[in-house]
Amino acid sequence: MAIGLWIAVHKIPWMGPLVANTLRAVVGTDNVAKLEDFAYGVEDRFNRWYRKNEKPKAYWDVPAEQPQATTVASSEGAPAKPEWQLAEVGPIHEKWSAPGDGKWVKIKDPRRPDEGAYMYKTLLHPDKNRSWAELFVVAVDMKRARLQAMPGYREPQSFEKEAKALVRKARVPDEDHEELLAAFNGGFMTEHGWFGMKYDGVTLVKPRETACTLAELDDGTLTLGTWKKISASEAKMKWYRQMPGCMYEDEKIHPGLADPETRLWGATLDGETVIRRSAVGLNAARDVLYVGISNHTTAKAIADGMRHAGAVTVGQLDVNWSYPKFVLYEPKEPGGPRKAVALAAGFEFDEDEYIRKRSLRDFFYLVRREREVTAQN
Repeated sequence: MAIGLWIAVHKIPWMGPLVANTLRAVVGTDNVAKLEDFAYGVEDRFNRWYRKNEKPKAYWDVPAEQPQATTVASSEGAPAKPEWQLAEVGPIHEKWSAPGDGKWVKIKDPRRPDEGAYMYKTLLHPDKNRSWAELFVVAVDMKRARLQAMPGYREPQSFEKEAKALVRKARVPDEDHEELLAAFNGGFMTEHGWFGMKYDGVTLVKPRETACTLAELDDGTLTLGTWKKISASEAKMKWYRQMPGCMYEDEKIHPGLADPETRLWGATLDGETVIRRSAVGLNAARDVLYVGISNHTTAKAIADGMRHAGAVTVGQLDVNWSYPKFVLYEPKEPGGPRKAVALAAGFEFDEDEYIRKRSLRDFFYLVRREREVTAQN
């Protein structure tokens, strides 16, 4: 029965949250965390025996050479400009990688196939002891894209008076559908760390001084850092979302990840627990956003992978099998509404994810800042 339940949790999208939340209500959050640690530990020991001879695998075709930069014309008649490109970062472990590791591949919008790149993706294998530890990274040009936070209809749970009247849309607003590029998961449940969130001028959960905080400023730029270092700009923040302490900050690794004797990381699960994780990062200029979704990684593995990809500051978002996801959107049929598609195979999602289906938990979504090419619906 236990084995069957474990399989169901990993195969049925709604099963994981249902089982975890039910158990938390019965035996408590800490006991569920211990149970998860134990279960994931058993899974990892099995994988290290059963999959020890597996080689790292690729998930998509990677061009042999990166295409030459092209010029992109604007529909408004603005001067043409070179297409945004990123330098290849290469594998983290040269002898322990799949073909194409560290090579950036353009993510195309099927409705605008000739439009310049807004996003690139790459795959990294950050753990030399586990070939099946995978990190999928998306890099976003924040000069041409905008990131928006959206609270879920239940999480983060708020106990603030001012938040009671807040209408939680919990999905991408209709007015943003036309320019929608992608969406991805948010942070922890409130009870898993009490990490802050502000949205639409309303504080849902008060900020924690030591929490890593992602925020959009009133000029449209992003900032990411420890709250006590960036809180002076709070009046300029349109929204913010907090997470555990920054894994990397200004290129420096968190002491909790650098010290092998420090095991606890995040809200409940052990930093050494090998699980699915998610993370965000910014480059030094704060004009490239990195979003990472992983399979079977420790906290340090995903942190090092995000740093390798180009982020100088990195924060961890939600974890566990069911929650981390990055989805793109494409038409269901010519002229029809769009549906969500996963960045890579193996991640749980619904075709209405975030766009029509209201989300229980908070999430982020990306939209185009400017119209370059009219969508071909």
